[in-house]
Amino acid sequence: MNQTEIINIFTKKTLGLTFVLSAAALAFAQEKVGISGSVVNKNNQPVPYASVTFSNKANKLFSDAALTDEKGQYTLQLAPGNYDVSVEAIDYKKSTLTKQITAAGNIGALSIEPEATATNLKTNEIQGVTITAQSTKPYKVELDKRTYDPSQDIVSKGGNLQDVLANVPSVSVDTDGTVSMRGSSNVKFLINGKPSALLGIDDGANALQSIPADQIERIEVITNPSSKFEASGTAGILNIILKKSKKTGFNGSVTGTVGYLPQTNLNTNLSWRKGNLTWFLNGGGGYRESKSTNRNDDYFNNAVLDDDLVQRNTDSENKNKSNNYNASAGIVYDITDKTSVNASGTVRTFDSENIGNIDYYYTYFKDPNSTSKRVTLGSNNNLAFQGDFGLDHKFNDKGQNLSLSLSLQRNRSYNDTDINQTRNGAFELQNIVNQNTINRSVIAKADYELPIGENSKLEAGYRLDINNNDYSNDVQQSTLAAPDLSFLPLYTYDANYKETFNAFYLQFKSKIGRLGYQLGLRDELSNVDIFYKNLVANKPAINTTKNYNNLFPSVYLSYEIAKDNQFLLNYTRRIDRPRSFFMIPNPNYNDNQNIFDGNIDLNPSYVDSYEFGYSISKKKFTINPTLYYRHQTDDTKMLVYNKLAEDENGNILIPKVVESHTKPINLGTDDRYGLDLNFNWDATSWLKFLGNVDLFGYNTKGSTVYDTYDHLGNPIQAVANFEGKGFSTRARLTTTVKVDKTLNFQFQGFYRGGQKTAYQDRKDMYAINFGASKTIWNGNATISFNIQDIFNTRAMRSTTYTANSVRDSYMQWQPRQFALSFTYRFKQGEKIEQPKKKKDINANDAGGDEQGPM
Repeated sequence: MNQTEIINIFTKKTLGLTFVLSAAALAFAQEKVGISGSVVNKNNQPVPYASVTFSNKANKLFSDAALTDEKGQYTLQLAPGNYDVSVEAIDYKKSTLTKQITAAGNIGALSIEPEATATNLKTNEIQGVTITAQSTKPYKVELDKRTYDPSQDIVSKGGNLQDVLANVPSVSVDTDGTVSMRGSSNVKFLINGKPSALLGIDDGANALQSIPADQIERIEVITNPSSKFEASGTAGILNIILKKSKKTGFNGSVTGTVGYLPQTNLNTNLSWRKGNLTWFLNGGGGYRESKSTNRNDDYFNNAVLDDDLVQRNTDSENKNKSNNYNASAGIVYDITDKTSVNASGTVRTFDSENIGNIDYYYTYFKDPNSTSKRVTLGSNNNLAFQGDFGLDHKFNDKGQNLSLSLSLQRNRSYNDTDINQTRNGAFELQNIVNQNTINRSVIAKADYELPIGENSKLEAGYRLDINNNDYSNDVQQSTLAAPDLSFLPLYTYDANYKETFNAFYLQFKSKIGRLGYQLGLRDELSNVDIFYKNLVANKPAINTTKNYNNLFPSVYLSYEIAKDNQFLLNYTRRIDRPRSFFMIPNPNYNDNQNIFDGNIDLNPSYVDSYEFGYSISKKKFTINPTLYYRHQTDDTKMLVYNKLAEDENGNILIPKVVESHTKPINLGTDDRYGLDLNFNWDATSWLKFLGNVDLFGYNTKGSTVYDTYDHLGNPIQAVANFEGKGFSTRARLTTTVKVDKTLNFQFQGFYRGGQKTAYQDRKDMYAINFGASKTIWNGNATISFNIQDIFNTRAMRSTTYTANSVRDSYMQWQPRQFALSFTYRFKQGEKIEQPKKKKDINANDAGGDEQGPM
């Protein structure tokens, strides 16, 4: 195909958009007539609440459905034509027939027969268990992503997004809720292809816990995103696709959960599709308690004076009580069978109260031991709104598509903390901390797809992101020497962080024989403005502007040996933008012993990522080993160092107080390489396995000189060495045992190997989970039970080395817990099939960054 032919095709198909609105009128040109009827059993008795679906053979937009009343009767409006009619009811066999609708009137009685036995379950409708006759594979490999289906995940049933992510191949969830992929925590989260207010500010663990597992349809694991995706997230992208029914009539499910540590949740997914209009409602919420424990043992060097600190032991426990609710509602309106508009709104609330107890035990060079007790009372209130609007148009059934979307988001967070500390039983200090954050975002997207010839496709798009964060932080303190509460000037501030990204991408896909390829290029223009002003006298406000313009290429190659048997090779370049929180100079003061310092000079780091994989998918198994290598420059590392407490003028406080500070810095390189092996295997009709093994090596380089103090309080310089290399392992195995058609058991084991550098030594960790699932009421309901961390072993242990101290740490984010959940499914009608198009060998139709709003 020459260039002139390509231009002609592009011109003709693009001009077709001009006639889209004119064609829309044809969908409403045919007049509808009122019909009525009834549903009866073989004894001619009425069947109440039966589902009756009329599928128009000529145009699916004229399809409709109704529910019989208590007398077995129904009415609805239909356009004249030929229809396939299906009738369904609980405890009855499905009945199908053909009807010609010509005029208004009663079409008579439709007969339906009862099920042969009560145990003859409609297994093809059951979700959440693994007993389907043609079960959906939980793991699927595509050209540029891997898809995980959580419907067969029993151990996270009734849980939340964080619980589901702990079971996803190639993904790990740490004890503090940090999500990582292949050893890196720089993961970008998307909801239906874009950032979402559901995830809150900075994508914290609380946000992950507010999205119920029952609202998730699938998770796309994109370890090496193409140029079509935003370039953020050097470890990759996790795209969470929420449920939206494609069936006619009224469909949905309700899930209730109770558990311990105390939790109660109620979540629902509802939808109604009638003709060319669909509305949907997903929502839920509940109450949850959590408990975390943390121990830090610090051992200090070079103590010679009486008041020199030799050892500090910190034991802390935090108990949290939270309520979270979220609801998403929207409509999809099909103007024609090729053009639709959609609008949706989301609201999320999160309220929590926590109490923390920290005990400090000090050992000085000659003085007796000293103790401090710190009690923290905190509250958090988070409210998020999001509005989405979109237009999707298919020019034809061959893949020429245009998608436009606009997302408006606002997230407000209030955090209030009251801290009281005593030393040796006497009052020492009080802090009152008020942190308010408001985030406002605008995301606009345009994506276009143009098929060229039989095997090629051109994709292009534009994206605008505007993120505006306002921070207001007040810290008040009283001490024994100054009993009146007064503001700490250094930590009381107002700040604004605004970032604007303009992105353009162009991508071409094609196939030559068995070789498929995809070439892409993305250009992102970034502008970041930071304003910061604290209460330190005579210190001017900080105004900083940063601009970046970066190109991000991507190359994907696939070679098909046979059907569902291929090699995959790809390369991408990515960017790790610093979190806004990291760039505020003094963002946090919840603990005067452990202080986080922001770094306004922090810059992005960049990653070149390579993958070579193999995938074979058969009826009973899928195997996908992938070799990968990532090289990261200007890596962001966390520098932990000790210093003596200072006042706002930089003078050392007397008596001396040793503070532990953490600060993000750009330093050196980080190389990651390894083998990521994912597989699922249906060993027998009653035994299934899903596994992931990540064998990876790491080589970290970089050292820096920083300012600290010796034991006499004199300023000195020390070296922090981040050099380190080694090999580690992560593994997960999920085993599902089918006892009979309605009962399943599931066991899951997780292991994370240790990692060691000159700076830190992290110990290995493991956990075992259990789940059980029982379907009842002819497959319309499911009871599930699970235990997370049966042996209570999920805890992180590490040793950190600084210039003048050694720290041993232990953290357990959540102890052993269990949950019991009940799900009821109500359904009506048949799935509306989209017009079939010629298969695109590089298609990404299952959902991705091109997805519009829900």
